Amino acid sequence: VDVARGRGGVAAMQQVMDGSAVAHPPFAPPFLKDGDVLLAQTANILLYLGHRHGLAPREEAGRLWAHQLQLTIADVVDEAHDTHHPIASSLYYEDQKREARRRAADFIGNRVPKYLGYFERVLERNPQGERHLIGRRVSYCDLSLFQLVAGLRYAFPRAMAGLEPSFARVMALHDRIAARPRIAAYLNSARRIPFNEQGIFRHYPELDAARLRASSRR
Repeated sequence: VDVARGRGGVAAMQQVMDGSAVAHPPFAPPFLKDGDVLLAQTANILLYLGHRHGLAPREEAGRLWAHQLQLTIADVVDEAHDTHHPIASSLYYEDQKREARRRAADFIGNRVPKYLGYFERVLERNPQGERHLIGRRVSYCDLSLFQLVAGLRYAFPRAMAGLEPSFARVMALHDRIAARPRIAAYLNSARRIPFNEQGIFRHYPELDAARLRASSRR
């Protein structure tokens, strides 16, 4: 149950984080409560859920490999956030626009190709075929890579249009995940929050063009 988005959800979420009865309180959302288990951090939650819902390998080595991939995706997400908040999360974007342009130019020009190239190689080297990051079945890492690509396309549509042809396997995985019936139904439902300028992936046209301006000055 997505408590935080329901009536009174924010108060309930805050009670878990601030309540003195919680022995292992989460620092911030997202967090998951499953009976007596309370977990925070996206990668940690997916490590837990993936094993229980058949979205991760059964053997320990495979689960750790999936966790490693998820942590790498988390690294990209952190860097995407820092394109619009390169100095401090406590400041407004407008307070750090000059630094954001420099950060976005490097992210688009260097970091995104490096990360997408890595996942392209992982797909290519999967012994079970290049349709999935791990094995022959969909894993939570595939779902997360789909979300990463979707977020990058929203935040940097011009840059991604130029980059995508170089990472055909990653883009094909994104499209396969989006076409899965239950995923497609979710994407078309009210539960799917549209990307916006309050989230991690934000579209500021001046940042999408930052690489072009940086290149023209060289």
